[in-house]
Order: sequence, then C-alpha cells, then structure tokens
Amino acid sequence: MTDATGRVRQLRLVVRAEDYDEAVRFYRDVLGMPEEESYAGEGGAQVMILDAGRATLELSNPAQVDMIDRVEGSSRPSARLRVAFEVEDAVGTTASLVQAGAELIAEPVETPWRSLNSRLEAPAGLQVTLFEELGPA
Repeated sequence: MTDATGRVRQLRLVVRAEDYDEAVRFYRDVLGMPEEESYAGEGGAQVMILDAGRATLELSNPAQVDMIDRVEGSSRPSARLRVAFEVEDAVGTTASLVQAGAELIAEPVETPWRSLNSRLEAPAGLQVTLFEELGPA
C-alpha cells in the first residue's frame, strides 16, 4: 500500500471552449464560479481558471452510470465525462442556467441518497449535473 497523501494538490478540468466568451459568461457570471487567474497569449490565446470549490474525481462503472441516469430522469445517457456541481439551490440554479442558454435534459429530482439533482447540456459541450444536498430525512 502506497501513502498517496500530498501527491495531488489540485484537480483541474481543462475544457476546450469554441465560444470562449459564452463559456466565461455562463460558468463565471451565471453559475458564479469566481475567477482565480486569466491569461492571454500569442495569436489570441486565452485561458481563465475558475474556482470550483472542492474537487473530487468520481469513478463509476457502467452499471452505476446507468443507474444515475435513471434516477436523475435523464432522457439521454451520460456523456463519457459529466461535470457535477454542488449548489445551494438546485431548482433556482437550474432555472438560471436554462435562462442563460443551457439545454435542460432533466428537471431537479430527489435521489435515493437525499440530493436534488438536475441534468443540463451546457456551453463548451459539457453535460452538467447540479446537485443540492438535502440532509437527513
């Protein structure tokens, strides 16, 4: 057994955004992810690093992914990579993101593990789950 504490200091999901300005507006301005850093380079190169709070890497086998799709009421299967954001108000945030241009895949629904989850297709080609932890029953 290897002691892995301290090896990984940050998880950064790098997304190629064909419409960079729209992605910045959606994730920073509407979803509310604070800007940590941004840089511009040669040839119009741009990057912005947004704070997503605590990051985790969720590894799920196909049966688990299929079960989550059913629980969340998704009308289409999960993308190979799906980004999940914990929010304080899943219903309100879902409505804000749809108004800002996200495509609603599934309305917020209470899951068996006591969270309120919705599914959206968001800018930069990301399939997104919003989840609100509801606490004990």
